[in-house]
Amino acid sequence: MNLGLAQSVVIVTGAASGIGAAIARAAHAEGTGALVLTDRDEPALARVATELSAHPVTADLSDPTAPARIAAEAITRFGRIDGLVNAAGLTTRGSFVTGTADIWDQLFAVNARAAFLLMQAAIADMTARRAPGAIVNIGSMNAHCGIPDLAIYAATKGALATLTRNAAHAHMADAIRVNAINLGWVATEAEDRMQSQTLGHGPDWQATAAASLPLGRLVTAEECATLALFLLGTASAPMSGAVIDFEQKVAGAL
Repeated sequence: MNLGLAQSVVIVTGAASGIGAAIARAAHAEGTGALVLTDRDEPALARVATELSAHPVTADLSDPTAPARIAAEAITRFGRIDGLVNAAGLTTRGSFVTGTADIWDQLFAVNARAAFLLMQAAIADMTARRAPGAIVNIGSMNAHCGIPDLAIYAATKGALATLTRNAAHAHMADAIRVNAINLGWVATEAEDRMQSQTLGHGPDWQATAAASLPLGRLVTAEECATLALFLLGTASAPMSGAVIDFEQKVAGAL
């Protein structure tokens, strides 16, 4: 299937590892015209960017000025922004018992505010050029409810789902399509550290988690990347405002 990305300039956040890196690799394999990859992990980002002949922009999305700088680099280097994938995100735990104002601010800054500001910058460029474009936001099944210790995280992903629909309907007449993927449990590098070390579940956590799921396994980063590329490409037009559940159950629901 031709996704129509050969001439596109695409920004992917969180591209140093996990979901973002998988999407970047899929975009490269699809023959995307130019890739601008961003992450706060400079060494890992440099490795992925070199592998994919992409342009790296090291940035910490908790900095409110970072999204504008990332967008400006893409426009300065390649002349425009045709696509954006907001894959970066923090999964710091915070429940109604353990949550704090600092955790709230940290998670909303990266998971919601940065995504909004990057969408804003991309939409501004697209509308100024009167050109079509596509945005894909990586959300979470936790947005529907959320497991108890991800209450604040779930709220950020609920916000992202609403922003997705709002942008889609606000800019449908501009031919700017905005969709999201409510992703389930994926064994990324960050999740492995969280589960095995931070939460103390040990190196066999994935086997235990997989046994509790209908398919007997977790969703893979590559499966998410395939869907993200479909939504980013012209093959999925005119789909916009869709928030697609990509998991085997609703996290936190009984």
